Amino acid sequence: MRVTNAIARSYTRPRQVLRRRIAGGVREDRALAILMAGCLVMFVAQWPGLSRAAFEDPSIPLEARLGGALMGWLFIAPLALYILAALTQLGARVFGSTATGYATRMALFWAVLAASPLWLLSGLVAGFIGPGIAFNLTGLVAGVAFLGIWTAGLWEVQSRNGTGA
Repeated sequence: MRVTNAIARSYTRPRQVLRRRIAGGVREDRALAILMAGCLVMFVAQWPGLSRAAFEDPSIPLEARLGGALMGWLFIAPLALYILAALTQLGARVFGSTATGYATRMALFWAVLAASPLWLLSGLVAGFIGPGIAFNLTGLVAGVAFLGIWTAGLWEVQSRNGTGA
């Protein structure tokens, strides 16, 4: 299944999509690629808002803002998401989860990538419309979609006895 098709299907059948994504066994290279793709899209989603901010306040140039966002999304966010996945698995173990670390990571990383188109929309709203109700609503929708896909993924890996297959 193509990644773009899988992303679209994640909004209607997130558990089925994640099941197919992890069915091939433990592939850390695939998990890292999914995470980095999601973080790259999130970085690109920041561009319109950063451009608007640089136009409104030229004391910090656009290049500096983009450099900070690049550092944040492509270097710091992946590390933070790996830590979040580990903490999620440890927390789930307390409640008796048998999900593997790989399956738990994939649930989180896939949710990041699957929700990224909505973050792109939120970024466009930030750039073209600016702060306000439209920006808040698109951010809320993107956040709810991310949490929904992640939660469904966690339910899937737990219901499949931690393997997802």
